[in-house]
Amino acid sequence: MKILPRVHNERLTDEIINRFKEVEPATIGHYVNYGFMNPTIKSMLENVKVTGVAFTVKTAGKDSVMVHKAVSLAGEGDVLVIDRSGDTKHACVGGVVAYAANSRKISCVIIDGPCTDIQEIRKLGMPVFATGLSPLTTNVLGQSGEINTTVQCGGVVVEPGDLILADDNGVLVIPKDAPYEELLERAEASIIREPKTKALLDAGHTLSSIGKADELLKEYSLS
Repeated sequence: MKILPRVHNERLTDEIINRFKEVEPATIGHYVNYGFMNPTIKSMLENVKVTGVAFTVKTAGKDSVMVHKAVSLAGEGDVLVIDRSGDTKHACVGGVVAYAANSRKISCVIIDGPCTDIQEIRKLGMPVFATGLSPLTTNVLGQSGEINTTVQCGGVVVEPGDLILADDNGVLVIPKDAPYEELLERAEASIIREPKTKALLDAGHTLSSIGKADELLKEYSLS
């Protein structure tokens, strides 16, 4: 077991984070192919939008000692990302862990495995992303685990301090060395274009004529 010092991502200024709060993961999905967790990791609540900094923890099997410690160390704006080391049966997050996360103003909990006590989590309104639900829970055993280390969640490598965007559609991990400004500029331009595209559709234009579809199909004599 080991607990490493907290990692601070100095590139994530308040301005950058606030701008990313207006961006959906699916919008960035038009421009990059990396960092998207497997669709098996879903929001346990509806109408969720999360932007925060990854606080990582690795745990295994029935032992949840490091989850309890991580939720006690993480704080406001953090996203607790839990690597379950391949375990798909035991739920390491339930009502009490979710309550503790909410009390510390943690933005979200993301688990590469199931959670439990879904009624309590929904009543609390704490954003939790998981692969599903399980009544098979964990215990504080103190056998293994790591905090603030490199983890894997949903098929994506997550480093402490990475930026996390998550909503009902899924989870995106943006690495610390990613071109934040470039991604924001492209996403913000797309957000501005969308109402204009809808207005053209309302006016009777076809979607293929508004974008590049018709132009591209002409090259194949298909339009």
